[in-house]
Amino acid sequence: MHAAPASARVLDRFRHVLVLLPAAAGVDGAASPYASDRVDAVLERRGERRESLLRAPVAVEDDGGRVVVFGMVDHSASVFDQQTSVRRAMHLLLQEHPRALAVAAVGDAAQRQRSARLAVYDAWLNGHALPSRKRAPAPRALAEIAAWDVRADDPAFDTLRAIAEGNTVARALTVLPPNELTPREYRARLRGLARANGWEREEWDVARLAKLGAGAFVAVAQGSAEPDAALVRLRWRPKGARRRVALVGKGICFDTGGHNLKSAKYMYGMHEDMNGSAIALGLLLAVTRLRLPIAVDCWLAIAQNHLGPLAYKQNDVVTALDGTTIEIVHTDAEGRMVLADALTMAVRSSPDLVVDFATLTGSMITAVGHRYSGVFCSDDGLGALAVAAGRASGERVLCFPTDADYDAALDSKVADVKQCTPDGEADHILAARFLSRFVGRRPWIHVDLASSAHEGGLGACASDATGFGVAWGTALLDGWARK
Repeated sequence: MHAAPASARVLDRFRHVLVLLPAAAGVDGAASPYASDRVDAVLERRGERRESLLRAPVAVEDDGGRVVVFGMVDHSASVFDQQTSVRRAMHLLLQEHPRALAVAAVGDAAQRQRSARLAVYDAWLNGHALPSRKRAPAPRALAEIAAWDVRADDPAFDTLRAIAEGNTVARALTVLPPNELTPREYRARLRGLARANGWEREEWDVARLAKLGAGAFVAVAQGSAEPDAALVRLRWRPKGARRRVALVGKGICFDTGGHNLKSAKYMYGMHEDMNGSAIALGLLLAVTRLRLPIAVDCWLAIAQNHLGPLAYKQNDVVTALDGTTIEIVHTDAEGRMVLADALTMAVRSSPDLVVDFATLTGSMITAVGHRYSGVFCSDDGLGALAVAAGRASGERVLCFPTDADYDAALDSKVADVKQCTPDGEADHILAARFLSRFVGRRPWIHVDLASSAHEGGLGACASDATGFGVAWGTALLDGWARK
């Protein structure tokens, strides 16, 4: 990415140009390096005013065959709404898969800089195709972005690029088919990422976990024909780190539901049930790129939930790593089982904060749909930080209650706790209460990723797989470290 001086001639070599106007009275689009008479003609033909560019950007072609897209940003709106406006405009350019594009932001210096940040982040996020097995040639990747009349040394660009890279890694893993991203293959990819980024790595395979007494994790893993499940820890220790965080991710590479078998409708797409681990991994990558002064342990609970002769079943009683006995009520509630032992491992090193990510419950989707994710926080201060990070990043979250009286629903006659309830009422809250048993008094945030996928994209992201959580997590950890 580079910045160009305020001259249209510098941008003449670009065949794809985005012009972003601010939604402010008295701003003339002709102040951009490209005349706006053509877009005005389109709007006049449609009987629309310029404000319509907020929701419906316009693409025009100039005499030289250059595609120029005019969009608009309302800088008084939420970050999410600003990202959505820019994504719609950028999409008209990126659907042609350009190798290079230019951004011409209009307005005063502050408006130009804010618009350029939004546009460059969107281009970095959506300028590369996700993995696909179509026989058609892979589309070209975006290689160059120029921004007109803005400060290229803006440190925000470094932050946005790191977030975009972490998000892209998370989405690329999430969309891989389950016959390619098996637990064994996932672990191999993690070895490569650890080497490339200087992370320490340690793995606990099924045999080692069984010897430790991690019965909750092993109960889920034992249904697989191949014993390739593992708990993987990636460790990042930057110089000057003042605080320590544990990131924990649910990595179920495919979820059949086990003995409580999912129907075809609900099993389709269950290769994405490892998204929580991918988000934790993408967040670790962003933190590494930004060299935030935070020591990170990233715990990834990687397994599959299969149906087989050895698969765990209803009414089993298993013993978790911390000695808690768990009555199995529903084998499709496997995520909280692998997370229970992963959280136990994570808190043993006494981190200052624990954050876990999981596509955990359907009831969270019922509660908020696919546009928000739900968070559960161990105290109100963390809740305020979580919501503020959502507003700042454009990845919106809603805090849910964690009151102890919900625990009555998980009382068991034969074990310390039930895994869930048969009817599933308030399951997202009960799942959080279940997990809270394994973090003790540690500061903790649980993220139920209802917005891991949204058809047509969400906020800045244009793909159905959203990578939701990387930008939120970066904003959260940055704010937490400063606080």
